[in-house]
Amino acid sequence: MKEERLLTYGDAINEGHRIALRNDPACFVIGQGVNNPWFVGRTTTGLMEEFGPMRIMDSPVSEAAMTGACIGAAMAGMKPIVFHPRMDFMYLTLDQVVNHCASWHYMFNGKVNVPVVIRGIVNRGGEQGAQHSQSPFGVYANIPGLKVVAPATPKDAKGLLIAAVNDPDPVIYIDDRWLYDSVGDVPEGDYETPIGKANVLKTGTDVTVVAASFMVKEAMKAAAELESEGVSCEVVDLRTLKPVDMDTVNTSVAKTGRAVVSIAEWAFASVTDSVTKGIYEANFGRLKSPVRTVTLPDCPAPASKSLEAAYYIYAKDIVKAVKETFR
Repeated sequence: MKEERLLTYGDAINEGHRIALRNDPACFVIGQGVNNPWFVGRTTTGLMEEFGPMRIMDSPVSEAAMTGACIGAAMAGMKPIVFHPRMDFMYLTLDQVVNHCASWHYMFNGKVNVPVVIRGIVNRGGEQGAQHSQSPFGVYANIPGLKVVAPATPKDAKGLLIAAVNDPDPVIYIDDRWLYDSVGDVPEGDYETPIGKANVLKTGTDVTVVAASFMVKEAMKAAAELESEGVSCEVVDLRTLKPVDMDTVNTSVAKTGRAVVSIAEWAFASVTDSVTKGIYEANFGRLKSPVRTVTLPDCPAPASKSLEAAYYIYAKDIVKAVKETFR
């Protein structure tokens, strides 16, 4: 059993990078501002000093070129971690990711692997507007050939990064800047959080709350508030958005008979939609009320504090949705 100690989410990601780089000399990190604490929030701080500029590379502002080069490096046997300080600008890589990275394994009849990790930070809030605050989870989850992970806890932030680097397939690793100061138990040393396996963070009997990334933290707050009002919530952290572990989700919903799905994304054609559909397909006769969803409004992120307060979703929105399942 590995000894655990308290770490922040951001420091856990940093530790995951260090272990991946120490384990495999073929692993390297490249990205914009990869050595700049303002961009990375401690997640790659100090890596340049330990591993040097041949393995920690601060790239020019050219998302497509940087990502395409790393896809080629992965096909040649390297283990790149491509860092994008804002997910919004990962759209510039979509040709490389969709038409190449996600497809080569299939197009070459399984004889070629692309073990690249494409890490994108969700950078919500701070009055930064629509071009710096997006979380397009569904865009990447919709692409066959990609795995998509979104850790919510420090333990999983480290374990999923190590698992992503060790995976033979391309993995989109999404971390949320709003989680960086969250503190939790993190095991010492090398370990993996399994990709494709959800985690029941809290057991309950009355309603299942399914969440991912930052909304897991909010779901736990909502569950604590509802507990004081006599409502027992089971909280399921998806951890992986593609493939989704519907077995764990549906086992929980079959027990509680009610479900709320909350991911901070746009609802249409989303991971939230897919999870909701999966719940209905497996539990239709057992559901005591319609499944509720808590997602972002269907509009770009605003750039004023007052509009942000109305736009982003929090524990209070989950509490409201849970109460609606009992009406």
